[in-house]
Amino acid sequence: MVTIADVARAAGVSPSTVSYVLSGKRSISEETRRRVQRSIRQLGYHPNAGARALASSRSNVLAVVIPLRTDLNVPVVMQFVAAAVTEARTHDHDVLLLTKDEGPEGLRRVAASSIADALIVMDVEAAEPRLPVLRALDRPVVLIGVPDQPGDLTCVDLDFTAAGSACVTHLADLGHREIALIGPSPEVYKRGTSYSGRFLHGFQRTAGERKVRAASFPCPPSYDGLRERLDEVFTRHPGVTGLVVHNEAILGPLLSELGRRGKQVPRDISVLAVCPEDMAEAHAIPLTSIALPTAELGSLAVEMAMRRLGGGTVQPEVRLLSPTLIDRGSTGPVIA
Repeated sequence: MVTIADVARAAGVSPSTVSYVLSGKRSISEETRRRVQRSIRQLGYHPNAGARALASSRSNVLAVVIPLRTDLNVPVVMQFVAAAVTEARTHDHDVLLLTKDEGPEGLRRVAASSIADALIVMDVEAAEPRLPVLRALDRPVVLIGVPDQPGDLTCVDLDFTAAGSACVTHLADLGHREIALIGPSPEVYKRGTSYSGRFLHGFQRTAGERKVRAASFPCPPSYDGLRERLDEVFTRHPGVTGLVVHNEAILGPLLSELGRRGKQVPRDISVLAVCPEDMAEAHAIPLTSIALPTAELGSLAVEMAMRRLGGGTVQPEVRLLSPTLIDRGSTGPVIA
């Protein structure tokens, strides 16, 4: 049986250091922590979970809070969750997924039960109603998303304002002068979800700066909803030559519906999506896209939470990842 002494020997540290890494009772450098965790994985060491929890007063569980509403794209959400689970394992933590839409009261329940050492909160609103409770919790909190007033909370997200701007810039550089945004469900905008508002702001601001006519159309995640939005787009704006799609659920139906209407991509209309890379590549016509870095965001959120669990003074931060545009040929120059 592998012992704590075996782990210490392999990592080149004392048994007490291994114990501190497991319990979190003392601040350990990130380099040492990772060396110990690597030795634990390589040797297959399994500390007694009950004894460890009693010694550290910790559950070794991270809670990911994501209400699964009908307007959320579950496959995309699960990419975030899978990345968080994978990263949590490297820190000897499990992940508890909390999907019920309980608002602030649900967060109080989780904190009172001590079922999680830290919380990672998704589906963040611009005027986030849970902020007072999150600030009052006696455990680390990391938001995947950025409210208008993050204050002393730690947040990580794609820079959606820059992403909206990059979409317009790409199409404007190709000569497009009239474009449309097929956005998330109307409910997402009504709820004030942070990412949707920030993307729309960047889209509209840059369209004004580049003198591009731009209209936005919230779209329910259904084929019928998509057809209605496209009817609206081409009736009200017959000169549209480029579509920006910020709604992963309708990407496949969109290409089918454009084909049914006799519009070839990109000859007749350019399509630029905001989605994970695997979704952009999964269509008969691979889509030029702004990559939604689900794996990186999920991993970073866990890393930020674990730093706060490690002890010592860790300053709150807002980290926005720069957007990356990948040209796969579904956008092209306007043909006169």
